[in-house]
Amino acid sequence: MSSSSSAFVSYLRQHRDRIDACVSAHVPAMESHDTQAADLDRYLYAPAARFVTSGGKRTRPALCLLGAHAVGAPEERAYSVAAAVELFQACALIHDDIADKSELRRGQPCVHVAEGTGIAVNVGDSILVSVVSTILADDALSQQTRLRLLDEIVCMENRTLEGQALDLGWARDGRWDISAEDYLAMATRKTAYYSAAIPLAMGAICGGGTEQQVEGLRAYGMRCGLAFQIQDDLLNLTGDASAQGKDFRSDITEGKRTLVMVWALAHLDGANKEELLGILASKTVDMAALARAVELAESCGALAHAQAYAQQLIGSAKADLNGLPIDDDARKVLISMADFFVERAS
Repeated sequence: MSSSSSAFVSYLRQHRDRIDACVSAHVPAMESHDTQAADLDRYLYAPAARFVTSGGKRTRPALCLLGAHAVGAPEERAYSVAAAVELFQACALIHDDIADKSELRRGQPCVHVAEGTGIAVNVGDSILVSVVSTILADDALSQQTRLRLLDEIVCMENRTLEGQALDLGWARDGRWDISAEDYLAMATRKTAYYSAAIPLAMGAICGGGTEQQVEGLRAYGMRCGLAFQIQDDLLNLTGDASAQGKDFRSDITEGKRTLVMVWALAHLDGANKEELLGILASKTVDMAALARAVELAESCGALAHAQAYAQQLIGSAKADLNGLPIDDDARKVLISMADFFVERAS
């Protein structure tokens, strides 16, 4: 961890216990005694609780707190939206694992592996309902604020679903006529909204921020969130193989459209392009073939281009943040967050 990203890591650690407690308090649960309580717990509530409390960096809920801090409000104003965002992340991961046919999540069998696909879908849907109920139940927020936050949640959900539709659809149809611009539009929808832009904006809304502050933090989060996804793509290709296990280079096996691969296909010629297309279409898990795909991408500068583009996004985000009237301590943490997003190793 570099000194530039340490402030955000410290912020995460400082608020982790409280975030965990908030999230746990809003996991789906039975409202009253029911004659079917044991079965409902077995098939719905216990799997939901196990997954939501099983770990994760809690980056997104921390950004909700940071958004409130940035506009000069106590962080606890944003506890409910912090929990809501993490619950949405849990639902998205459960459903993503089904779509991607993943086996492990956070070192444990995915919910659909442990419980079956039908139950996993239902568990994810139940968690998604809790996203809304968590905000509705926060009496510390005015009705007008809660309504605005729900509008933000709906926007976040819609954009994420659009991004997922493009990601899954391109893979299903074997589409490799995807440009770098197409990828960036997809990743912005799928990741930038819910990974940074909306959490920061909702935290600022909870804190009573001005429109300039809310929209400035949203814009900052959009750029940083996109850089976060590009770094995620890079880590899958070049990160720690032992730490990732079966997930290492799984984006190649699954034929994921990433900035690295679409750039490589646009800049490779002849036999090299055909070879890379063949590997991406083969669904291979052969480590030598996966390494060859990375080698081909590196040979035309695709890895370097993705790294440079992520850094460019962070640079422009920081420049815009400098002119935004927000708390100075929060500004330092936000700048550190941007560095963390592109320097992290996992």
